[in-house]
Amino acid sequence: MDIRQITPRFFAAPQIDPGDMPALATAGFTLILCNRPDAEVPPSHQAAAIKAAAEAAGIAFAQQPLTHQTMTPDVIAHNRALAEAANGKVLAYCASGTRSTIAWALGEAGSRPVDDIIAAARAGGYDLENLRPTLEAASAR
Repeated sequence: MDIRQITPRFFAAPQIDPGDMPALATAGFTLILCNRPDAEVPPSHQAAAIKAAAEAAGIAFAQQPLTHQTMTPDVIAHNRALAEAANGKVLAYCASGTRSTIAWALGEAGSRPVDDIIAAARAGGYDLENLRPTLEAASAR
């Protein structure tokens, strides 16, 4: 697993495997947030398989598939609300972790300084500098 810490409670990752759940539970994750559409993966790694494994390990599961077309303000707000409502550490995953990190960043715009958002993403291995104008515009709203 390639889990990358963005904040003390929010982590992003590329595609995870159902077999990863015991280790994720041991690591203290309380919510798995699937941002990957099922059409991108085989049935063994689709949301239902990950959800069943997560719940068997005692981890809550939420599905919020993201594409460039579906990353709307309402979807971003829902993604943020899911993470905020979690009672502990959240692991959001997609193909590479980038979409999950972008969604987190857009959800944080207006709540924390853009420089801090970009720095947190960078510390997790995601360079969102090219998203700065979008984050600044979202922060101004």
